Amino acid sequence: MIGSLFDRPLIQRLFQLGALATRGMTLGVRGVALDARGRVCLVRHTYVRGWHLPGGGVEIGENAVDAMVREFREEAEVVVEAADTLRLHGFFRSTAAAGRDHIAVYAAPAFTLLGPKAPDREIAESDFFALDALPEETTRATRERLNEIVHGRPPAATW
Repeated sequence: MIGSLFDRPLIQRLFQLGALATRGMTLGVRGVALDARGRVCLVRHTYVRGWHLPGGGVEIGENAVDAMVREFREEAEVVVEAADTLRLHGFFRSTAAAGRDHIAVYAAPAFTLLGPKAPDREIAESDFFALDALPEETTRATRERLNEIVHGRPPAATW
């Protein structure tokens, strides 16, 4: 997020930096959905560069699993067959944005794709990609989480 701040007008950057400095810890979720062909679902947001695992913030009154189910649907038209089947891969501290953000990463073993996600104000694109042919702009953290999950490696401590 910090890198994308410099692409915005000064007043907006100052407001966002102030918000980062005064807010408490946040909790977000990201999800790995691998289809029957072994392709992973990735999204490209309208407000930050790169391809990412679907996900977002946990809302007030919501638990992390429910947030992941919601984010899969909102960002990629992926419907998790049963929320209790989501498998927690790891819990990470993000080193961006003053290091106060935490991200829970889940793997979805069974899901249905409702169809292609239409672009909206948040999601520019979503698609499935072969693990050996990820878009060049796939983020480092996304690549690392996929590497951990696919190769059964223990999760790192930081995002």
